[in-house]
Amino acid sequence: MIDWNRVLELREEVGAEDFDEVVDLFLDEVQEVISRLQDHPDPTQLEADFHFLKGSALNLGFDAFAALCEAGEGKASAGNASDDLPDVLTCYANSREVFLKDLPQKLAPPAA
Repeated sequence: MIDWNRVLELREEVGAEDFDEVVDLFLDEVQEVISRLQDHPDPTQLEADFHFLKGSALNLGFDAFAALCEAGEGKASAGNASDDLPDVLTCYANSREVFLKDLPQKLAPPAA
């Protein structure tokens, strides 16, 4: 569900001091799109929304969510409204929960 190696790589890339800000920005921006998809999905915007979500998910290691967004993006680009939207929304909620729950442990220095 979460590629923790990618998460640690991102933390190294941006620095530990900026990592929390990057995570907060990711979660805020993704939540904005997720809320719009939950409340008022726009079929003409689905491809762009899935593309944005996919890219964001890949940057922060949300692998399962990224895969569903990629599939949804492909369907939307072919002119098919995504029947997968409920699965995408559920996967994001589950991924977010696991990420936030496990992140402190994954960032903790190894025990000596």
